[in-house]
Amino acid sequence: QVQVAESGGGLVQPGGSLRLSCAASGIISSIYAMGWYRQAPGKQRELVATITSGGTTNYADSAKGRFTISRENGKMYLQMNSLKAEDTAVYYCYAAYRTTMLFTSWGRGTQVTVSS
Repeated sequence: QVQVAESGGGLVQPGGSLRLSCAASGIISSIYAMGWYRQAPGKQRELVATITSGGTTNYADSAKGRFTISRENGKMYLQMNSLKAEDTAVYYCYAAYRTTMLFTSWGRGTQVTVSS
């Protein structure tokens, strides 16, 4: 009974910034981790960043120093700075949660395009 929805994507020039948001609804207390994946056409899905219910964060090497993941209750953010063309992808947020068993809820994705 957890759903997530992303927002904040768009077109930005190289070197610019975007802040993605992911709003969770449902039994938020059951969420033990949230994060962001991204996928570009013809490329493999990449895990960008994660954050646990305890606040522990982890980043892909490609995101370290440029991206920051944060969470405030059921709302999660990905601040993306110094964007590169290689960051162009559809970004998906997810929430891992447990009711009677483990589940993962995915958003529909938000397009981020970095281009001049």
